[in-house]
Amino acid sequence: MAYTYDDLIMMPGHISFGLGDVDISSQLTRNIKLQVPFVSSPMDTVTEHKMATSMALQGGIGIIHSNLNPEEQAAEVRKVKKFKNGFILDPVCLSPENTVEDVFRTKQTLGFSSFPITDTGKMGGRLVGIISNRDTAFIEDPSVKVKDFMTPRADLSVAKEGVSLAEANEMLKQSKKGKLPVVNENDELVALIARTDLQKQKENPLATKEAGNKQLLCGAAIGTRPDDKERARLLVEAGVDVIVVDSSQGDSMYQIEMIRHLKRTHPEVDVIGGNVVTPSQAHHLIEAGADGLRVGMGIGSICTTQEVCAVGRAQASAVYHVAKYAAKFGIPVLADGGIKSTGHITKALCLGAGCVMMGSMLAGTDEAPGEYFYQDGVRLKRYRGMGSLEAMNKGGEKRYVWDTAATAVKVAQGVSGAVTDKGTLRRYIPYLMQGVRHGLQDAGVVSVEQAKEYLYANKLRFEIRSPAAQKEGGVHGLHSYQKRLY
Repeated sequence: MAYTYDDLIMMPGHISFGLGDVDISSQLTRNIKLQVPFVSSPMDTVTEHKMATSMALQGGIGIIHSNLNPEEQAAEVRKVKKFKNGFILDPVCLSPENTVEDVFRTKQTLGFSSFPITDTGKMGGRLVGIISNRDTAFIEDPSVKVKDFMTPRADLSVAKEGVSLAEANEMLKQSKKGKLPVVNENDELVALIARTDLQKQKENPLATKEAGNKQLLCGAAIGTRPDDKERARLLVEAGVDVIVVDSSQGDSMYQIEMIRHLKRTHPEVDVIGGNVVTPSQAHHLIEAGADGLRVGMGIGSICTTQEVCAVGRAQASAVYHVAKYAAKFGIPVLADGGIKSTGHITKALCLGAGCVMMGSMLAGTDEAPGEYFYQDGVRLKRYRGMGSLEAMNKGGEKRYVWDTAATAVKVAQGVSGAVTDKGTLRRYIPYLMQGVRHGLQDAGVVSVEQAKEYLYANKLRFEIRSPAAQKEGGVHGLHSYQKRLY
């Protein structure tokens, strides 16, 4: 019998410590420890550089998806690694010929209100001005062009390429402006510095950074095909810290060869293998040299692998058995998928996982790729499985087929859908963190490490819930109610 998170409930323990004493830091891989055990999934509707940057600032880590060509994926990693300087390397620009209507539309779509103006309307064009909220506040005619009301280049405080963070901070203080454009010797825009971003450096004490140069940590996914070796090389050159070998069924000769290649060629980069759900699968990847294991098959909210292929395992059982086996070799486990609440995160950690990987939980946030849209009055964002036909047509089939003869007919192992708006990670991640702390405290464990000690010493106990008990444990007996997370 295999069990899901909902099938299980933890027995309460004795509380002898305060909530603030609970330590949720945990190992992602053999060599990487996260202050917050949250990882964003390498899906094209979840993790690109904005998500990876925000996750690292909050203490977790993001894994850049591979539905990009190798150069584009490496560029996404490079943006995360360069964020330590406080520079926005890809600001949204407008041209002098854009109108007020264009400005309002862009503001509504992206959620911010200041835009540098270049002669081409793109990054790398010659800087001609900047606009902010105060420039558009009193303009009523939507057809007025940007050039008629922007703050011109001559009136701007501008930094030269190569400026240090300290110098830029001082220039912002002197100018009393919210944005500081950075230009090269040809007056072409190369970056933008925002006062709010400088403040973030002080506001994120848990940020996941390298010990030496203080760059944010970042991961990236690759497949198991021969050309993914070149993709890995470009990612390593870009500074990636951990590579996830991304496959729906990780116990294959293709993945084993890829892990061996990565550990032989790039020994300085940690490798997470998977996905696996049994100790025998885990054994092969550990033997190949994996520094971490990704556990989960067919249990994601948009995954149909179990339905289509009849192969997989209920997630709570998969995490428990794989983590127990991998612990003998000092290999952490990453519980991937099936997370619907903070309670599920707490259960995954208490079943032996080092960290949890989330897709749908993060897909509706501001930092996820894509734009919001409204349906029946609800603000939504697109979310799709990497096994959906839409994602496969963009390259997602690499997770599911290996030989070219099999690609003639694609078999979808996922669906496309939408998730509700969850706002910004800056508010959402602290909510998840606090929920996990409460769960560990109620279980009587003061840290994730202690939870594992208690689990294997039979001090941390679970009970199986009947369907009636599961119903009883949720909201029931009300005519109507409103569920607010925070």
